[in-house]
Amino acid sequence: MKTSFSLIICILLSLAGSRAVAQDPSFYIFLAFGQSNMEGHARFEPEDTVMTNDRFRVLSAVDCTDPDRKKGVWYIAKPPLCRCGTGLTPTDYFGRTLTERLPDSIRIGVINVSVGGCKIELFDKNHYTSYVSSAPDWLKSMVQEYGGNPYERLVEMAKIAQKQGVIKGMLLHQGESDTGDISWPEKVKTVYANLLDDLSLKAGEIPLLAGELVGEAQGGKCASMNTVIRTLPETIPTAYIISSEGCEAVDDGLHFSAAGYRVLGQRYGEKMYALLSSE
Repeated sequence: MKTSFSLIICILLSLAGSRAVAQDPSFYIFLAFGQSNMEGHARFEPEDTVMTNDRFRVLSAVDCTDPDRKKGVWYIAKPPLCRCGTGLTPTDYFGRTLTERLPDSIRIGVINVSVGGCKIELFDKNHYTSYVSSAPDWLKSMVQEYGGNPYERLVEMAKIAQKQGVIKGMLLHQGESDTGDISWPEKVKTVYANLLDDLSLKAGEIPLLAGELVGEAQGGKCASMNTVIRTLPETIPTAYIISSEGCEAVDDGLHFSAAGYRVLGQRYGEKMYALLSSE
């Protein structure tokens, strides 16, 4: 009798512990990765730091002193949403748009692991070492902030997030460093498939939103790559392209301005809202 009673107590405690760490189905998590435009090139402005609610969160992928953040901890999503010293990104207004459109019961969380100037190979877990070995020192320095392996850090943070919420999609803005590479869609497919596998996700439930680069009308130096980016849904049926048409850019022809990021981020958010609403 005493043994049976102890067993019942153990089972009850186990169930209680399971409930304590169970996923919250109303906490939607989104993974973001890419190069400088996803990292955040434009300096954020006062209006970008005003928060209307705390339903939008960011899981810090690095330790940071300004702002004071610790790796693997959730914070209210005020910029920067990537590493220390980065700026406004599409994820800022992506999250703001979703929190405005979705019911108050839904919380939004983003994880942004991005490295300016990188090729898509940086996120290929089977080939990143050879890519990084021949990369310039400035890129190696940024990679090192993610422990030398940005893909692994993204997966590590995603697994932390999965204990509290549910991954609902991925955001990509990358391609400037791959301009002219017609194999880019297949390379992205490899990264996407690896993330699905490593996080036990199903493709049909996880859309991938990929943004266009600065367009020709805005003086985009890599605008020709948009033709390749637009073919991504032919390789990944669950991929959707986010237009950069009319998004303001800066003089370097590579990056968006703060105003451009706001519009682009809103477009990411509107598309994801439409997909979530159709579930």
